[in-house]
Amino acid sequence: MPLVSLEEAVEPLVSILPVVKSYARAAKQKCKKPADNLTPDESASIMLYSMGWEPLEECLYFALNATLRSTNRAKLKPWFLYLRLLLTALFRLSPIPPLIVFRGVKLDLSPQFQKDETVVWWGFSACTPSLELLQSEEFLGKNGTRTMFYIQCHSARDIRKHSFYQSEDELLLLAATQFKVKGILDQGHGLRTIQLQEIQSPEPLLIPPPLTTDSTYSPSEKFHSLQTNNDVTVSDVNQIQPATSKPECSSLQQADVPMKIPPKS
Repeated sequence: MPLVSLEEAVEPLVSILPVVKSYARAAKQKCKKPADNLTPDESASIMLYSMGWEPLEECLYFALNATLRSTNRAKLKPWFLYLRLLLTALFRLSPIPPLIVFRGVKLDLSPQFQKDETVVWWGFSACTPSLELLQSEEFLGKNGTRTMFYIQCHSARDIRKHSFYQSEDELLLLAATQFKVKGILDQGHGLRTIQLQEIQSPEPLLIPPPLTTDSTYSPSEKFHSLQTNNDVTVSDVNQIQPATSKPECSSLQQADVPMKIPPKS
């Protein structure tokens, strides 16, 4: 799979995301001199991911993650070029040192997890090291039914220099990250906390792309399955919603339905 420009990478997505080309242009315009030795196209692929727009089902990060979580891997085909570009960009960024990050959703997801299970989050997962940010009413809040993930991770990428909203304290866990469930706590007042520890899979579930223009990389082969005329003008850019800004379009709040790996006997 060749490494192409962002404009070329999103072309196959137009039937799924009608306005994606306009947002891609907006991202490209803001990434002329990117940080971290990324190319403008690589940086813009991250920025495009960080954008949010409505309807949510036609928002790139939402649609991509829904596709990654699907057991029908054939649905990934239109995403190949964009995934190659995005993964190349993310793997050019150094993993952050091990740290604790948080992620939350206004749902009770605790029944889907059991202590000592191994689970995989197939989608990319936005998270934050800022507990204060997560507790704001804009995200998790302090009342109602909620689940907070307390995550010990070592492979997250700091995308703040490439995010559309660089003030957001946002890190990104790569797709197909695997975790061990360390504990589940009912903290009262509708809040459940699930402690996860990132672990290394014996067989990598996501193989890094070659950091060249090599044409043999196929994203579909790298996600190992466990059987598992609208337009936007430059003046509309200020209305773009960040992926971590609002409940109706927040990747920090997107529910993660884990794929479970049974323990070895």
